[in-house]
Amino acid sequence: MPAAKIKDHAVDSAIRLPVEGMSCASCVGRVERALRGVEGVDAVSVNLATGYADVRASGAVDRAALVQAVTAAGYGVPATATELAIEGMTCASCVGRVEQALKAVPGVTGASVNLATERASVRGVAEVAALVAAIARAGYRAHPVGIDAERGGEADERRDAERRALKRDVILAAALALPVFLLEMGSHLIPGVHHLIARTIGVQTSWHIQFVLTTLVLAGPGLRFFRSGIPALVRLAPDMNALVSVGTLAAYAYSLVATFAPHLLPAGTVNVYYEAAAVIVALILFGRYLEARAKGRTSAAIERLIGLQPRTARVRRAGALVEVPVGAVGAGDIVDVRPGERIPVDGELVEGGSFVDESMITGEPIPVAKAVGNALIGGTVNQQGAFAFRATAVGEATMLAQIIRMVEQAQGAKLPIQALVDRVTMRFVPAVFAVAALTFAVWLWVGPSPSLTFALVNAVAVLIIACPCAMGLATPTAIVVGTGRGAELGILFRKGEALQLLRDAAVVAVDKTGTLTEGRPALTDFRVTDGFDRARVLARIAAVEAKSEHPIARAIVDAARAEGLDLPAVVDFESITGFGVKADVEGEAIHIGADRYMRELGLDVAAFAAVAEQMGQEGKSPLYAAIGGRLAAVVAVADPIKPTTPAAIATLHRLGLRVAVLTGDNRRTADAIARRIGIDTVVAELLPADKVEAIRRLKAAHGRVAFVGDGINDAPALAEADVGIAVGTGTDVAIEAADVVLMSGHLGGVATAIALSRATIRNIRQNLFWAFAYNIALIPVAAGILYPLWGILLSPVFAAGAMAMSSVFVLGNALRLRRFGPPEAAMPAGQDAAGEAA
Repeated sequence: MPAAKIKDHAVDSAIRLPVEGMSCASCVGRVERALRGVEGVDAVSVNLATGYADVRASGAVDRAALVQAVTAAGYGVPATATELAIEGMTCASCVGRVEQALKAVPGVTGASVNLATERASVRGVAEVAALVAAIARAGYRAHPVGIDAERGGEADERRDAERRALKRDVILAAALALPVFLLEMGSHLIPGVHHLIARTIGVQTSWHIQFVLTTLVLAGPGLRFFRSGIPALVRLAPDMNALVSVGTLAAYAYSLVATFAPHLLPAGTVNVYYEAAAVIVALILFGRYLEARAKGRTSAAIERLIGLQPRTARVRRAGALVEVPVGAVGAGDIVDVRPGERIPVDGELVEGGSFVDESMITGEPIPVAKAVGNALIGGTVNQQGAFAFRATAVGEATMLAQIIRMVEQAQGAKLPIQALVDRVTMRFVPAVFAVAALTFAVWLWVGPSPSLTFALVNAVAVLIIACPCAMGLATPTAIVVGTGRGAELGILFRKGEALQLLRDAAVVAVDKTGTLTEGRPALTDFRVTDGFDRARVLARIAAVEAKSEHPIARAIVDAARAEGLDLPAVVDFESITGFGVKADVEGEAIHIGADRYMRELGLDVAAFAAVAEQMGQEGKSPLYAAIGGRLAAVVAVADPIKPTTPAAIATLHRLGLRVAVLTGDNRRTADAIARRIGIDTVVAELLPADKVEAIRRLKAAHGRVAFVGDGINDAPALAEADVGIAVGTGTDVAIEAADVVLMSGHLGGVATAIALSRATIRNIRQNLFWAFAYNIALIPVAAGILYPLWGILLSPVFAAGAMAMSSVFVLGNALRLRRFGPPEAAMPAGQDAAGEAA
């Protein structure tokens, strides 16, 4: 539809536009003058604080003209994302036509329509009313997705109502079509039935009964096909409904002539095909019903996520505890939670303590201890203990709402592999009509007698067997199920295309601190010499280090407090530059520092030579402590490797991936860690800006690179990589720059994400192969290509059954992804790199 023909006739008299780039009152004036110059505008009010322009018009105003006026004045109108629920789409051709209609609306910069989720994601500055009107002109129905209504009960009720209606129509169509089938086809199943009918009710009466029953099928359950299919034909935009409509109407019309005006047909061609029309409708409705049920299961992950949020919360207000809807909880409210209840919104614990099951967010089954000051996530389950917390994020700002939004965006995305499918399917239905017409003409011209009958039956079979549904569902259903399963495993695909890109990754590059390691220094080694008590020495060393702000000092203090040690009083603390620290504790001198400090004090560290060498091989720098002039202990502080890291690296290797570490640490420390956990490539002593160049070198050497990071300094590298993977425990900046987010916070999720990506893309390819191979193989069979060799023709009834089952096969194959498991559990240690989780 040409863009010039589409005007925003449905725009209300009040229009609100966001405006970017205003910084002062002069900007406000310029924007107001520019908007007032648009024809039809009566009044304009621009608010600098809110960044919005409110326009009042006397009639219809082209919204694109308003946007152009703002742009011409030197300011911008930011594109917004609009989600629309689409009703009436049945196949890939429908998807293409809705997308074309949306892209033709002035102000739309991009549109993506998903058949599996029945959603359209539109970017641009177009008014919602204009989008809905464009979809209506294309022959479909649309409405904006409300945050609560569409995600919650309203959408479920609409889908349930559709399934109930389909079930009712299937039962009615089957009940009416069965007698028609038995009357006409009984003789082919049971010898003598034809003669029995002729002797009793008579052939003509049989045809009249079939006519009545078939008419009821087409005018009742089958009416849905004609309501959509005939208007689509009139618009010269045929879809699957048009194929069914033309096929069944052709069989029905021919049968009508044979029944009531047989003299109009050539001799030998008088026959009826009521059973084809009636049974085709019944079978296709049955396929649609199975398809609707399967579609409901594809979005089960989203439904489970939505169901995690409680409906109500107990809030302290005016000195009393009040139960309110969760939507009424405001930031700053104090909320009470009892044992076994779900936490309604995000917050910070202010009273009490408990263990909280956060597996729905992180995928980790072990409950997390919560004390005053700890963060709480809405939707997680309080295991034991009552507590109160202050709400910090409510509504769409909660982590659960953001997760749902991420998953929905990924499910609505189109992968690069879909581009070819879209080009083919837009031309598929017209091509099928052309093949059907050619089939009819060839059979009528060269077919055996009665050629008209052969021509009609085979043309109808071609129309009925073609299945654009399977093509349209092949990719989106796998994406919906795959990303939903990922969310259940704590893996969020922020961008749907990351599913395809991640599959082809050759190298996984990881930041060391916070990704391979815990991200904070900790006491890893502590040995004392004979004659010293370990706890007493640690308490004294920690007491001295408590006077220092160095991260190593804090790690020693934290270790002592974790063991419940009381720190004694310290006097005469002194820091000696380049050597260490000293102080007096309980009347004894304490010295802590490197080996050179001990030698300066005249102490021999040879007793710890073997221990120090082992620490050096592990990339740790030993510190020594002397008490009362005697060597007392050797200490090492390091950023410990996460317990899950070695297994995760091994799993990545089993998947055939190369693992590289990018770190700002010194080469010795990085090499030591790499040796311990099996890293293939080490790039050390990097500044944040150097990581981008390091990723470029890895790309040039090995191919596609997935980078895993968690800090602000990782954001450029995450953006540079083919796929950026952020650890969910990291910073918001890193998460925003990433394509995939691991909520679990450990590297094992990377292997799971890659295995899931491979399984999903493999599933998509299986679906596409089936959808295309099915049509390429069976359309010629339906046209009668096997008849000259073996005398085989395909009945329209069997064609309808095959078509219905084609979509069900694709959906069923996609649903297998719901059984996907992490590769650590699915893959034995000896499996080769080609093995993939199914």
